[in-house]
Amino acid sequence: MDNNRMIIKILKEKSDLCIQVAESSDIVRNTALAAEMIITAYRRDGKILFCGNGGSAADAQHLAAELLGRFYYNRRALYAEALHVNTSYLTAVANDLSFDEVFARQLEAKGRKGDILVALSTSGNSKNTVKAALRAGELGMNIITLTGNNGGKLKALSDVNINVPSKDTARIQEMHITLGHSICQIVERTLFPDG
Repeated sequence: MDNNRMIIKILKEKSDLCIQVAESSDIVRNTALAAEMIITAYRRDGKILFCGNGGSAADAQHLAAELLGRFYYNRRALYAEALHVNTSYLTAVANDLSFDEVFARQLEAKGRKGDILVALSTSGNSKNTVKAALRAGELGMNIITLTGNNGGKLKALSDVNINVPSKDTARIQEMHITLGHSICQIVERTLFPDG
């Protein structure tokens, strides 16, 4: 297969998955519910804490930046943080305790009842995101997960699970960022209707 045909194939696969997701009442409903949960948390002075590994870490950081900085227009900053950005902390805890604990440990200090954990995992089974969801539940936080495949262990630990019906990691991550952008747009438009 030449490069041009490969690019067309990838774009068609993404387009087909977008249509499948758009036609899924569960995914659309859960994405709207996630946005509403985040809006409620912000109205109660809550925080949104994100976690993920690899490409999902990049997506977590991207979405946190959209909320904290700005998305479509300038407005007041919203508290959003990706839990993996402090490399000194991350490497210390991974070395001294376990990489499985890197997110859960931070939640002990940062998470409070009424805050939200957003955990991204294409498999739904990343040990550190699963442990984070367990800790968030113990703290009385609400838990939103973005997953793929069958949702993995995270699905059962979620208040809202947005599960992309695919086994292709790249396509799942592309849908996570698209659905995450949808959430950010709804949150921003609702909290700042005048722009």
